[in-house]
Amino acid sequence: MNMFIIDNEVLIRLFFFGGVFAFMAVWEMIAPRRSLSAPKSTRWFGNVTLTVLNSLLVRLVFPAASLGAALFSREHGWGLFNLIRLPEALTGAIAIALFDLTIYAQHVFFHKVTLFWRLHRMHHTDLDIDVTTGARFHPIEIILSMGIKMGVTLILGPPVWSVLVFEVLLNATSMFNHSNVFMNRQIDAFLRTFLVTPDMHRVHHSVIIRETDSNFGFNLPWWDRLFGTYRAQPAAGHKSMAIGLSNYRDRKWLTLPWMLAVPFSDKYR
Repeated sequence: MNMFIIDNEVLIRLFFFGGVFAFMAVWEMIAPRRSLSAPKSTRWFGNVTLTVLNSLLVRLVFPAASLGAALFSREHGWGLFNLIRLPEALTGAIAIALFDLTIYAQHVFFHKVTLFWRLHRMHHTDLDIDVTTGARFHPIEIILSMGIKMGVTLILGPPVWSVLVFEVLLNATSMFNHSNVFMNRQIDAFLRTFLVTPDMHRVHHSVIIRETDSNFGFNLPWWDRLFGTYRAQPAAGHKSMAIGLSNYRDRKWLTLPWMLAVPFSDKYR
């Protein structure tokens, strides 16, 4: 079973990525939440190209990535879950939740520490937020994030399938909660009990710093409430709020060369 997952990981991930991306892109066209302020063609070209480059880079630097780390820890008896025997379904569920907590903590850390904010702020220089923003991360941040996930995998020793499930969920929910889609308020309120919604995460992309430094969750919404970083709505409302960073309003920052140059800019916020 483990080797089947390893051998077919790329196909499984591509299948879910393509399906969720297409679904959210169509939803955005049919029922958009906001009017876009920048040309979609420019943004999509930069964001999608960066997504492809990041995927290839991760495969080059970490051929086996976090799945390989999970298989290694299982075969060598490394990690917490190889010491504490629990039903595998429960172990997998706990592992997925702990991975999500790790991503939340990493996200907060990358906002609070100047050196890492330089990398992460590229994600926030998008002047709009839609399905393509969900994968708009600087290549150096992507490499660091994968290293963190591999380290946590070795510490936990989770089932291999749980690592794949988490990666698929993280990718899918990132596209979902970054999407520019309209959702009924009652449905949004219900979903927020167990999932980060587009309206919840959009607050995080506000140009207002106190809103940027809130709603760090990507998948589960519980961490923001537990650690006091939850903000229900943007002060200006979803249709009127400004997206992005105050010092990066020039549209040149939407093009790939300038996106890659963001960490080296002397502009802070």
